[in-house]
Amino acid sequence: MWNFKILPFLCGFLFLTMSSYAQDLKVEAKLINPSDEIDNGKIQLRVLDGEEPFTFKWSKEDVKLTSSSASNLVEGVPYTVTVTDAEGRTFSAEYTIESESIAEHFNGTFKPIVAGLGSVLFWDPFAAVGLYDPVVYKDFEQIFAPGWNADTEEKFKLEKWLVEDGVEVKEGDVIARLSRGRLGDIEVKSPVNGVLKHLDKEGDFIHNPENKKHQIETNSHLFARVKYSDKVVLTHPNGDPVKNQIPFIVIWLIFGAAFFTFRMGFINIRGFKHALQLASGRYDEPDAPGRITHFQALATAVSATVGLGNIAGVAVAISLGGAGATFWMIVAGFLGMSSKFVECTLGVKYRFISKEGRIFGGPMNYLRHGLEKRNLGKLGAFLAGFFAILGIGASFGGGNMFQSNQSFEILSNQIPFLVGQGPWFGVFLAVLVGVVIIGGINSIAKVTGKVVPFMAAVYVIGALIVIGINIENIGPAFNAIFSGAFDPGALKGGFIGVLVVGFQRAAFSNEAGVGSAAIAHSAAKTYHPPSEGFVALLEPFIDTVVVCTLTALVLIFTGKHELTGVSGVELTSSAFGSVISWFPYVLSVAVFLFAFSTMISWSYYGMRSWTYIFGKSNRSELIYKLLFLLFVVLGASVSLGAVLDFSDMMILAMSFPNIIGLYILSGEVKGDLKAYFIKLKDGSLYKKE
Repeated sequence: MWNFKILPFLCGFLFLTMSSYAQDLKVEAKLINPSDEIDNGKIQLRVLDGEEPFTFKWSKEDVKLTSSSASNLVEGVPYTVTVTDAEGRTFSAEYTIESESIAEHFNGTFKPIVAGLGSVLFWDPFAAVGLYDPVVYKDFEQIFAPGWNADTEEKFKLEKWLVEDGVEVKEGDVIARLSRGRLGDIEVKSPVNGVLKHLDKEGDFIHNPENKKHQIETNSHLFARVKYSDKVVLTHPNGDPVKNQIPFIVIWLIFGAAFFTFRMGFINIRGFKHALQLASGRYDEPDAPGRITHFQALATAVSATVGLGNIAGVAVAISLGGAGATFWMIVAGFLGMSSKFVECTLGVKYRFISKEGRIFGGPMNYLRHGLEKRNLGKLGAFLAGFFAILGIGASFGGGNMFQSNQSFEILSNQIPFLVGQGPWFGVFLAVLVGVVIIGGINSIAKVTGKVVPFMAAVYVIGALIVIGINIENIGPAFNAIFSGAFDPGALKGGFIGVLVVGFQRAAFSNEAGVGSAAIAHSAAKTYHPPSEGFVALLEPFIDTVVVCTLTALVLIFTGKHELTGVSGVELTSSAFGSVISWFPYVLSVAVFLFAFSTMISWSYYGMRSWTYIFGKSNRSELIYKLLFLLFVVLGASVSLGAVLDFSDMMILAMSFPNIIGLYILSGEVKGDLKAYFIKLKDGSLYKKE
């Protein structure tokens, strides 16, 4: 008689047997570490059985589902892959390319740390609580003219529609015939199933290189769309969904900037004129306490922010967010002016000047002593110490190694004999930096006071020349900026994506809210702390509203923002070179000066953080300076990968303790501002005749 009690066991046995068979796909893996260089590991798979076609689901987002190999892998970090054949049989495994060199070990160790810190800095609180769906959906498939590129000289013309507007089409249906000059006529097929939407009329030029509007507008070679019946998830090459995240660090910085803008009564606008007067030296008091003038403090702080981010970072932002990202960069820059005002006012107010005239100021002081006044001494001591630790790490990394590393890479691309001479370049740069920083803040201020205006003038004049030569593009360019800011194409990630890219670039570039600039401004000669706050609010204006915007306009006016396959400095250089053939060489020199000035300014920021932790003695300062110069050589000598990513994130993390303190002390700053305006109006402030 059949025993029904054993039926569940039989079912379970059959399930396990079938599962084992379904996963019984045999795959051979070859792990390759070709050199001591970081991030060049490779995994090659060979499927030994199963039915084609195979799909390969890698954990690395940029590896296609059809690719049996993955390259540019970080040594020492595990990667997973799942192989599936046509019958559904699978194979899953985890592989790690073994680290061999010291650089590879360092890079592999720091990669998980960077990922952990990134999960905090770039965590999306809105998506976490379900306020919106971060997944990017495609409502329609865009159809572009085949064979088009941003530098094309051919005219693309829509000769005939072969399917009426609003008609449902299937994947592979021929929908239109185009003429493409020397490239020849071509019939275009629908890439997906859906409803066809005509965007151009028969006989119209889809792209005409002689039409300036076509050179400037985003996706000028777009001529049709196919609307999906259902929304389709936009995916990375490995099949993972693309997500539009609103990083917590961007929210933290921008919300703080907006709060201080309202709290201080739009000081970024109503204080702008007086800020220019102060920076010009009109209110410089010769006997005031401090070591450097208002202008020198401004130049030192600007030199720390104006750098590679303004050239390479903006190009990346425009590539990701389109022309519309420029608008949000400008908005974020204006808001950031208020953050700078608050932090630099406090930097001067809570500075300490020793008997020898040495100045110790910055967030460490106002976080500790300002909060102590409010019976928050323990919180203040913790925030100050936390800020100082982050400041030291940031000065060695983002303010030092990153600058020497990137300046060597950029110069070696233009000057061939530098290739392979990284250590010697590092020694040369360390000597230049050492000559300046050994002299302290006065020496740093004198150098930045000359270098910053010069390098800024060269870059601004070059940008204005490029824009001037292409001035007929002004209408299409600004139309692309505004239309892209509020109604971006689906391929740019939607409105949220463009807004975040613009805000993120501005926040990362001008460092408003990070607190670093308050260290430089605390050395300014003044009796009135708000006066230095006024000077400081010019920094985000110069860095973001002027320099970043000019970079973006150069890219847009020349139409290079549509180039694919290049990004960063290379893209910006291409835009300048399209108008001024020799300007890429000038740009390389400007990049070097940007990096050099950033390093000497950050050496001071790091040193003040160092002395807060390790003591204010001359010996302590000398130890820091020697370590800083060692890291200059190290940065130019080796590939540091995730180590640099980590140190760069430390700069952003400095905003956490700083902005908490600014919120608590903002009422105090508002009171000081009110008192300062009274003195300004009644003429009791010192003023040069």
